[in-house]
Amino acid sequence: MMEARDLGSKGKTNIEYMALNCRKHTAVLTEFGAVGDGKTSNTKAFKEAITKLAPKAADGGVQLIVPPGKWLTGSFNLTSHFTLFIQKGATILASQDESEYPVVAPLPSYGQGRDAAGPTFASLISGTNLTDVVITGNNGTINGQGKYWWVKYRSGGFKNITRPYTIEIMFSQNVQISNITIIDSPAWNIHPVYCNNVIVKGVTILAPIDSPNTDGINPDSCTNTLIEDCYVVSGDDCIAVKSGWDQFGIKVGMPTQQLSIRRLTCISPDSAGIALGSEMSGGIKDVRIEDITLLQTQSAIRIKTAVGRGGYVKDIFARRFTMKTMKYVFWMSGAYNQHPASGFDPKAMPEITNINYRDMTADNVTQPARLDGFKNDPFTKICMSNIKIDLAAEPKKLLWNCTNIAGVSSKVTPKPCSLLPEKGAPVDCAFPVDKIPIESVVLNKCSA
Repeated sequence: MMEARDLGSKGKTNIEYMALNCRKHTAVLTEFGAVGDGKTSNTKAFKEAITKLAPKAADGGVQLIVPPGKWLTGSFNLTSHFTLFIQKGATILASQDESEYPVVAPLPSYGQGRDAAGPTFASLISGTNLTDVVITGNNGTINGQGKYWWVKYRSGGFKNITRPYTIEIMFSQNVQISNITIIDSPAWNIHPVYCNNVIVKGVTILAPIDSPNTDGINPDSCTNTLIEDCYVVSGDDCIAVKSGWDQFGIKVGMPTQQLSIRRLTCISPDSAGIALGSEMSGGIKDVRIEDITLLQTQSAIRIKTAVGRGGYVKDIFARRFTMKTMKYVFWMSGAYNQHPASGFDPKAMPEITNINYRDMTADNVTQPARLDGFKNDPFTKICMSNIKIDLAAEPKKLLWNCTNIAGVSSKVTPKPCSLLPEKGAPVDCAFPVDKIPIESVVLNKCSA
């Protein structure tokens, strides 16, 4: 193995990029015996590289360069003060050999895998208890080769185990995922969970629109997260905000909070641009969503919950959406009745309140809103203002389907349901003027 190189004019690869922190040391994947032919397994090379570079990471940080080529690998774990840089022309190719993915325990806030009542395969790129970890590139690619997993999942082949995700970072802080393309993930693409200070920026995610559970970006029980300038085509929600599932999420009690989503473009004909839930039992609050473009997407923001979830979705602020060809614009449902196999507490009722939408346009819409709260636990303080929705050629007869909700509207067309009345002079729904802390972080110009 070649020793990790110090940064400096000598030996530079002329790579420049923006990151939370720059690195003192550099290594290239080929230094660890990797072969980029798309056929040779490089799992050992990735693991060896990260293990041997860990001491350098502790001494000013280290960056591992993945050069052009097709680098077949199974699951591997990152380390702290570490940058994985995927060069243009490089593809990390996810192995379809299940033995290359260790079986790991389910997340404590879920109690089981999301596909089945059992453990999960480790994600392709994983990390736990890390500080200062960066996955970036100049639009290098991670190919999840998901078709194998989708076919087996749909045929019932995974009876007691959940498919791997592409990137899952757990119990970590100061995380950056940027300027890469992810295609054909086996299931969820990017899953930061139990993390603080997360940036997901400039990421392209592509999966067939009929692929199962290929959520784009799923911040889960995270605090202080920024998602910006991303493009997602997915078979599921482009972004799904989560915080644990039923009694397990209630027990862990870690909300997703201080979340900013901006400048997202999404295509997802069967799912939401941004979903809040359905796994929201630890709570979701203080979410700011702005400057969003949705094309051929089932709904804009969908709040998904159920009896037994507990938790809350509150203090949600959304503005400046442009939407074309939508089934719904607004969708809230209290009947998302998927539960862990071990049961749930039917007395655990979620709180849905202070939901604000403003400054939106939508063309070719089948139904402006479907809003269904709970009979004895209505969704409250819903506000909609300055919203113009143009209907499809054959819209639903009932344009606003509202039950067990309460709120107000102002300058909304077509006219909302009676549970969202206009009151007095025109108003603008709230949107915070302050910033969450992560929005003020300035990235450093780094090189290798």
